[in-house]
Amino acid sequence: MKLSTRGNYGVRAVYELARNYGKGPIQIKQISEWQDIPLKYLEQLLLRLKKTGIIESIRGPSGGYVLTDDPANLSIGDVFRVLEGPFQMSGCVQSGHKDHCRRMGNCVSSILWSKIERRFAQILDEMTLLDLTQINCEMKASPMSK
Repeated sequence: MKLSTRGNYGVRAVYELARNYGKGPIQIKQISEWQDIPLKYLEQLLLRLKKTGIIESIRGPSGGYVLTDDPANLSIGDVFRVLEGPFQMSGCVQSGHKDHCRRMGNCVSSILWSKIERRFAQILDEMTLLDLTQINCEMKASPMSK
C-alpha cells in the first residue's frame, strides 16, 4: 500500500503550521521551502484544507496560513480525510457496503482489510498535530539523529 503525495505533503504542511502555532501566519513559500513541496501543488492542498476549515489564510504583506484550532485539537486523521478521502485499504471493503461484493461478510480478505482499515483510522485519529511536533522534537534530540 502506498499513500499519495496529497496525504504525505499535506501532513508535512500542517506540521509546519502546528510547529509555528501562535507565532502568526506562515507564508506558503516558507512551507514549500522548509518541507520541499512544489509550490503549485502546495497551493492546491492548502486550498482544500482551507475549504474544510482546518486552516485559514491571512491576507497582507505579513499574511500567510494558520491553523484554525489548537494543534492538540486537530488529528492527523482530520487532515488525511480532507486530502485522501475516506480510509479504504482494499476495493472490496467499502465501509460496510454489503452490495459491493457478493462475498462480503463471508470472506477472509474482507475481514482482514476491514480490521486493518479500522486500526489505521484509529491510529491517525488518536495522533494530533501537537503529537507530531513533539515526535519530531524527540527525533532531533535522539543520539541517533546526530
